[in-house]
Amino acid sequence: MELTDLLNSRGNILFLSFCIIAFIQLFYYLFFFLRLAFYKPKAKNTFQTHPVSVIICSRDEAANLVKNLPGALVQEYRTSHEVIVVNDNSLDESKYILEEFQRTFKQLHVIELKQEARFIPGKKYPLSVGIKTAKYEIVLLTDADCVPASEYWIQKMQEMFTDGIEIVLGYGPLHKKKGFFNKLVRWETFHTALQYLSYAESGLAYMGVGRNLSYKKEVFFRHKGFSAHNHVPGGDDDLFINKATTKKNTTVAIDKDAFTLSEPPTSWNQWFRQKNRHYTTSKYYKGIHKFLLGLYAFSLFLFYPLFIVSLFLFDWRIVLGVFGLRLIIQGIVIFKTTRKLNEKDLFPWFVFFDVWMFFYYLIFASALFKKPHQNWK
Repeated sequence: MELTDLLNSRGNILFLSFCIIAFIQLFYYLFFFLRLAFYKPKAKNTFQTHPVSVIICSRDEAANLVKNLPGALVQEYRTSHEVIVVNDNSLDESKYILEEFQRTFKQLHVIELKQEARFIPGKKYPLSVGIKTAKYEIVLLTDADCVPASEYWIQKMQEMFTDGIEIVLGYGPLHKKKGFFNKLVRWETFHTALQYLSYAESGLAYMGVGRNLSYKKEVFFRHKGFSAHNHVPGGDDDLFINKATTKKNTTVAIDKDAFTLSEPPTSWNQWFRQKNRHYTTSKYYKGIHKFLLGLYAFSLFLFYPLFIVSLFLFDWRIVLGVFGLRLIIQGIVIFKTTRKLNEKDLFPWFVFFDVWMFFYYLIFASALFKKPHQNWK
């Protein structure tokens, strides 16, 4: 009898814990993620086009420049614009490839950097040079290994700069390839976007991705560029946005024509190195962002272990009811969002990927405590 009472007591505590974790998950889906799932751009009475400076930093990216740079150069954008490539101490044939492109595309400007910036690791120095050199107030950033998803990329990104908007966060999905590993890495990219785009819509933007990001030069100079985190190799995108964003100066661009596409990792080692590098910057986020992101990850990490033990130690019908409620709401949000972000093929796998996130957080938790690499390439 005492053993039964003990098990019942533990079962009650574990079920209560499961309910709390499920409630936290529902809070994020209903308060944050629902905003992106049902996002509709605000109706506009007038349309204005702005001059734009596209900036691409490149180091030893000859092959990617040949493949991807034309996508930025043949944009259907009639207003004044330029494409700046900052060739950062490349040792390959990048210089000659860019010279060849310049013969055809007069809007292409090349900055050749021949010295490393001491004490400023990563991409921040070449990017700062590109921004300071840009002719126009609006700068649109992408990487050499990215290609615009359409010839209307510049148009769709810049038209989000309405009154009061200084920062536009875009989406940079990975190319769809054959194989389950491709779906796995694309899910992580989608899941990250689900968070940072939804937070931005709620007035709590905390990051952007350098593959597809736009802001005004005035914002860059107002915050003294990347000086607040020059000692960190990464963060030219997320740490800068974390510092510069406000409740009202940031918006998102999730039109499919506004996306950029990049090559996905092709091996586990490559993916692990990439994610470890990215997560080393999150420790520098504002306190509110670290709390919200940490609570979400913690609740997702505990959800399935608590679900399993509650099934055995509590009334399984009630446990399944709580699980089913979360699953239905989650399914609706994921269904709508995968369609908005053109990731429809991921939806049938969302339950598997949801379980996988337990192992994902387990694997990458150590990245939060690692010292970041000093090179951006």
